[in-house]
Amino acid sequence: MVRIRLRRVGRKKQPSYRIVVADSRSPRDGRYIEVIGFYNPRTQPTTMEVNEARALYWLQNGAQPSEAVARILDKLGTVARLARLQKGEEIEALVREAEEQVAARGPISPKTQYPVRPKSRPQPAAAAPEAPAAEPAEAEEA
Repeated sequence: MVRIRLRRVGRKKQPSYRIVVADSRSPRDGRYIEVIGFYNPRTQPTTMEVNEARALYWLQNGAQPSEAVARILDKLGTVARLARLQKGEEIEALVREAEEQVAARGPISPKTQYPVRPKSRPQPAAAAPEAPAAEPAEAEEA
């Protein structure tokens, strides 16, 4: 059976994922048939890009999305477009609609939500500095 699922890429503790079409028997980061998208949960807002034409092709030919990919495709509107494709709408019109939706979303910041920070040294417990005594305010002479 063919599955559409996430393939982890990225550095240690900084995951990003490729959305791939793979045989269900292959390992998570192993052999795949085709890369159809990208998902990065660390950007603000989350980056989700899918080649709509290829996703519709694979879904129409029986590929089963994993739970995570199903949520991504639902958020992007691909599942709704698949239902419309099965009712008889043209795939070109649906792909054009998806491209317009991506263009309307606007740019996404490449900065991540959780920047990697160097480990800080623990601060020694120091005595609290003494505050200077408050002096009474002098009355101004007019």
